[in-house]
Amino acid sequence: MSRVGRLPIAIPAGVSVTVTPDNVVTVKGPKGELTRTMVKNINIAIEDNQVVVTRPSDIKEHRALHGLTRALLNNMVIGVTNGFAKTLQLVGVGYRATAKGKGLTLNLGFSHPVEIAAVDGITFELTDANTIVVKGIDKELVGKVAADIRTWRKPEPYKGKGIKYSDEVIRRKEGKTGK
Repeated sequence: MSRVGRLPIAIPAGVSVTVTPDNVVTVKGPKGELTRTMVKNINIAIEDNQVVVTRPSDIKEHRALHGLTRALLNNMVIGVTNGFAKTLQLVGVGYRATAKGKGLTLNLGFSHPVEIAAVDGITFELTDANTIVVKGIDKELVGKVAADIRTWRKPEPYKGKGIKYSDEVIRRKEGKTGK
């Protein structure tokens, strides 16, 4: 059995999980509602206020999908109760972010400011001019939006300038040596 897949998912108070016969899972909680269509081969059942994921056989595909399905369901439950957040830091002289409506405007050393449009289900918070917090209930969407923002200026190894995750460590390189 999969170590991840065999763990039951506890359903907290205030959260409801519904599963249709064709494996469409809907999770409702205090922060919102998430719906996802799961693979039909994996069995999802609700027993004793817990979600239990089982697989029909031990073939390689079912083993892989077993843990994946359980992890996706767990992320949905955590998302509607606590939510997810990714923190980005802008490192560099003149690099700053400002809120523009629900979107963002980034000054990243280009000749023009970069406009980041608002995404449904995602909120942006600016703790200061150099720190952006991307928040939402869908872990996959939060990570994608944060990665899209980071692609505008990936951190470079010589000066460390760019947009980096708050917990990311940039391996610094030594520059040229003079004679």
